[in-house]
Parts: sequence; C-alpha cells; structure tokens
Amino acid sequence: MTKPPWLSHLRIPVIGAPLFIISNPTLTAAQCTGGIVGSFPALNARPAAQLDEWLDELTGSLADWDARHPGRPAAPFAVNQIVHKSNDRLMNDLALCVKYRVPIVITSLGANEEVNAAVHGYGGIVMHDVINQRHAHKAIEKGADGLILVAAGAGGHAGTLSPFALVAETRAWFDGLIALSGAIATGGGVLAARAMGADVAYIGSAFIATSEANASDAYKEGVVRGDASEIVYTNLFTGVHGNYLKASIRAAGLDPDRLPESDPSTMHFGDGAAKAWRDIWGAGQGVGSLREVVPAHALIERLAGEYDAALARIVAEGRFRASVQA
Repeated sequence: MTKPPWLSHLRIPVIGAPLFIISNPTLTAAQCTGGIVGSFPALNARPAAQLDEWLDELTGSLADWDARHPGRPAAPFAVNQIVHKSNDRLMNDLALCVKYRVPIVITSLGANEEVNAAVHGYGGIVMHDVINQRHAHKAIEKGADGLILVAAGAGGHAGTLSPFALVAETRAWFDGLIALSGAIATGGGVLAARAMGADVAYIGSAFIATSEANASDAYKEGVVRGDASEIVYTNLFTGVHGNYLKASIRAAGLDPDRLPESDPSTMHFGDGAAKAWRDIWGAGQGVGSLREVVPAHALIERLAGEYDAALARIVAEGRFRASVQA
C-alpha cells in the first residue's frame, strides 16, 4: 500500500495526538511548523460554529508559514472526529472538514463509511484509532486508510495490549499507515515505535506540558511532576477506559485506588464529558520523562535530538559489532 508523501518530509516521525479540551489552533500550528503532524478534536471548538473559525485560522496561518519558509513547509494537520451516537455534531463538523479539505481526519469510537467517503472525496485520508484486532479489521473494511494503535499506557482513552503485540499482529495483515500510541515521550521511544513496525509515533501527553496547550497551570505541573505510578486506568468518567492523573482524582474527592466501574452504555462525549475532563486530567504513563513546560517547538527539537542520538548510537554499535566480527 502506498504511504502518504508527507511521511518523508516530517522533522521526526510523529503525530501530535488530538487532546480533548487541550489542543487548539495555536498548538496545532506550532506542531505543524515544527515539522510534525499537528491535530485537534473538532469537539474542542465550542460553540460548534467556532470550528469554522478555527479551520480558517489554521489553514491561513499554515499557508502564511509556507509562503515565508518555502524550504521547510509546514507538516499537514489532522482533525479528530468522534464517530459515536452521542456526538450530534458529527455531520456538521465533517462538512467543515470537507470545506477546508482537512488533510487527515482521525476517527474515534466507531468506524463510519460515510465519513471515510466524504474525506476521500476531496483527497484526504482517514486514520482510525483502535485498541485491538477486531476494531482494526473493521476500520479497514469500512475504508480507513491508516490505523492508530492505542496500546497500554496511552493517555486518555486507551487499550491494555502491549505495543509489541499490537504492532506485530497488525503488521501481519496490514501494510498501510500505522501510528503507535502508548507512553511515548522521548525520541528513543519514537525510534522504538519505528523499529517495531509503526510508521509514526503518536504523542499526546508530552504536549500537555507546552506553553501553547489549553491546560491549566496546575494540570501542566501535574504532568511534569507525575510518573507512571501516578496514572490510573478507569472507565468511570466517560464510560470508556482511559488513563488519568491520580492527583486530579484525589482533588475531586475520590480515591484513585478504589474507583467504581461505570456502565459502558452511558458513555458520553458532549458537554458532560468536557466538564469531567476539565477537572479529571488525562495523561499517559510516559509523563515521567517530562521535566518542564516548554514551547511546542522546543519539545519537538528535544524529541528530534533524542531520536537522532538514539539512531546514531544503534548505527555505531552495529559498526562496532561488524568490526569485531571481521
């Protein structure tokens, strides 16, 4: 299967994951101009009419960047669409993606042939996030172009499978575009994702700790101070299992080690979910690698430097082994 041409033009093989409430046009533009795919959830634009404004602002700012930097144009951007019956905005939001010819649409919580056809109609691609092989097969059967494999340790809604198993099982039957999500917050982690067979790493939590992110100072500080032991996996807040910072759960008056189970049939992604996620902070197990709040460009450069260093180290070790064997 042909991979999209933008893959070879990225500063580092990374997609900045769409962060509910947190991602906005400013952060997305910074990601794209920094050389990675940037994204935001359509539902972050509130009221719904604001999505038109956001897409106009983002496409305009990226076009301006490209005009001023012909030698290093911005990476493409993506918009995340929640394909679930509780999202009554889907069709209107999709129409705006068509209007602005959004290069990449990321679909979640339901594969939808109508959405895929609409995006393909103007030449865009669809990536669908999945946590297991059943969902992966269904997404491709319904016309998705690529898969986002959400492995154990990912921030927000996440699965429980090891990334090694999830990527290997998917690559056994799918040769298309794969992004891997799950506790990746270093350049070495990005290289590991590539070594496993993913085309790009899918990084979310690290971008919470950026100056452009629409997160409170307390949230950013919680991410910077946290580590893997401070992450809890629960379906209490939206009906879908995900990873959250224990500190925010304690602040809400709950015991993060004794949370009740939620009824999955009550899952919701409208204003109720937004209110829940404003106080309960999603984050992945990779937060222990974060030390400070920085501009998005600085984070991308840090990741790129670590990626290049990890690659150089492996190449050097390979040369050493070859010389010894000779």
